[in-house]
Amino acid sequence: MNQFACEVRAGLNKPQKELPSKYLYDDLGSALFDAITNLPEYGLTRADTRLLNRLAPELPRDFSCVAEFGSGSGLKTRPILTALAPKTYFPIDVSQAALERCSRELAGLSEINPVQASYLDGLDCVNRRRANEPMLVLFLGSSIGNFDSPCREIFLRQARARLRPGDAMLIGFDLVKEIETMIEAYDDPAGVTAAFNLNLLGRINRELAGDFNLYAFAHQAIYNPDERRIEMHLRSRIEQSVTVHEAEYVCHFRADETIWTESSHKFEADELPEIAEANGYRPEAQWIDREWSFAENLWRAV
Repeated sequence: MNQFACEVRAGLNKPQKELPSKYLYDDLGSALFDAITNLPEYGLTRADTRLLNRLAPELPRDFSCVAEFGSGSGLKTRPILTALAPKTYFPIDVSQAALERCSRELAGLSEINPVQASYLDGLDCVNRRRANEPMLVLFLGSSIGNFDSPCREIFLRQARARLRPGDAMLIGFDLVKEIETMIEAYDDPAGVTAAFNLNLLGRINRELAGDFNLYAFAHQAIYNPDERRIEMHLRSRIEQSVTVHEAEYVCHFRADETIWTESSHKFEADELPEIAEANGYRPEAQWIDREWSFAENLWRAV
């Protein structure tokens, strides 16, 4: 039984059924997420782009290597590579299609070495391939918000353990804003986010011989104020049973029972330097987009 099957079985067997958000991003899921970033309700990507264009000329020039977690198409990365002109750029992504597009979009700006892997495995690969030169790791968008607090701390420390003193991370955090604005960003009227979420069940059908009826599930986005996070769920419209053959598992659903597929935590700007220092980084700079309330932060490994 492969890792995907094992994690699907384990997640669906929990009292609150859940599936790891990393599996949202197969080739189709990555394409749907690119579409989400163009939605008028999803202002985060435009805020990120505005900040990156603004901050790129202000970044230190001592990085000859740039790596990026979850590079996707690489469109947002262009101003960084243009400003820094690094010798090498390592986009890290689980989607081969995204890496191929990224390589096309950024051709000529640097030597591009795509790495198809998860974040930390990809960083291990980069470390084996790079020379003894300072590196900037990009973690753009709000992907760090997909981790709950304990996992976020563990991830940031594990990433720091793979960095050398003098390396740095440019990391984005989505900030708290009006609840209605946050909900609409994850439940758009065009239904693109719903398709992105439901594609996870489609992926299980395709790769693990599942028999999910996608019409029998509905996308749901809710805000949890105690945890300051948007939660994405897939709600069963009816009482039903689903078989995932490759996981050797039959899952029973009550009507209105949900599968929790993703969380997106929101932050206050003044807590971000504390998060950096608690996990082995020195906060060097912060840029905030006031139109959408989003923050990019430069943290130096110490």
